[in-house]
Amino acid sequence: MPSAVDDDWSDSDDEIGSEVETAVLLGIPDGIVETETDIKDAAVSRIGGHPAMLPSREPSFSSSQCKICSYPMELLIQVWCPLEDSPMDRALYIWGCSRSACQRKDGSVRAWRALRYNVEYAAKLAKKLAKKQAQQKTTSPVKTAPTTNPFSMQAGSAPGHFGLGDHIFGQPAPIVAAPAIEDEPEDTSDVESVTSESSAQSLITAMASTTIDDSPWRAAPSFPPLYLSTTSEYLPPPPKTKISQSTRIEDPADDDSKDGKDVSWAFEPYENSLEVDGIFDRFTKRVSNTGEQCLRYELKGIPLPFSSDKVFDRLFPVPHQDPLPVTKAIFKVVPAVRRLYSTVSIPPCPACKAARVFECQLMPNLINVLRASIKDEDAQNLTDEQRMKVVQEVLQKKATSDKRGMEWGTCMIFSCEKDCCLDDDGGDKECWREESVLIQWDD
Repeated sequence: MPSAVDDDWSDSDDEIGSEVETAVLLGIPDGIVETETDIKDAAVSRIGGHPAMLPSREPSFSSSQCKICSYPMELLIQVWCPLEDSPMDRALYIWGCSRSACQRKDGSVRAWRALRYNVEYAAKLAKKLAKKQAQQKTTSPVKTAPTTNPFSMQAGSAPGHFGLGDHIFGQPAPIVAAPAIEDEPEDTSDVESVTSESSAQSLITAMASTTIDDSPWRAAPSFPPLYLSTTSEYLPPPPKTKISQSTRIEDPADDDSKDGKDVSWAFEPYENSLEVDGIFDRFTKRVSNTGEQCLRYELKGIPLPFSSDKVFDRLFPVPHQDPLPVTKAIFKVVPAVRRLYSTVSIPPCPACKAARVFECQLMPNLINVLRASIKDEDAQNLTDEQRMKVVQEVLQKKATSDKRGMEWGTCMIFSCEKDCCLDDDGGDKECWREESVLIQWDD
């Protein structure tokens, strides 16, 4: 039978404008951090380097120790990620052990959430809230859209880095305008100044954070520091099959007397008949759109699983199904099983007992970036004589057998849903809290 062809097909369907923007923000490397000011600034997201501590009291050095070998680990990523309309400055710190003996074991990657109360910004938020409430009293009720994830991408707006306003680059974050009052226009100068002044204030607060010049943190092993820049994730639309009108698709069962047969099987990919990991295939296809990504960030979103392993089964459990009949006389068609995402298996926050939600995940390219940064630094520091010695050792196979390298496919970070700030002393102005990490290893 002749195939149906879309006569309206055109090359314009493949234009860049047809790409779909997702709710995920991607972290990509953006050059070496060279200035001491940025190295000490907790508001500068980074790959590698030493941590710029946010709490006023220096956290225990044991926070960076591997739970397997007890050696201090290298900082993999530090992310500046304060929540929208929160008076707390906020950052994530993720360490990883590169010792070969510690790979494929829980505790070789650890993540910590740091909070610090920003007095100046809290006062500005209170002023903004009071003005908004006063305006609502003078206007009729307006239907508002349901609350959404502040990190999600909104159509028609340009969210800042990590959906938090452009704190890192000192640009004011976009402000959602309140309904206009025709009789008496509102003076929004004070409200607008809240965000613009808060950007500078956040940087000042971060710069006033704990210094590690004279502490064990400065002597800890580290990778060369790189800037972590962010961009939105865009996915290309599904490709439209180009079939000329003269093409015919022959159905082997055309000679049958039955009509309306489904020939969609002819377009099924060959992978369906092979033993392949469909989850890994989906992972690689999604990541290939922006191959340089080192971090995926989507607070309260759904992680992108690396492969179909035990971690995948925890997050996407198999639903209960009725047992299949065992007698020949009974025939039963079983529909395909649809797995749903669930965080029930993730341990709750030990401080407030709230559930933990997905926040971000490290991507395989981060390992490549860190490995390349070490090679570049070593190459710059080696003399000609040292380079010749390294080459000779490789040729003579005398290279050390104590290999170092990380072997994970992705590391998923789950943080407190309430973003609680309860420190060990019972205060609520700042905290240093370890969060849950699930690791999928690269087999």
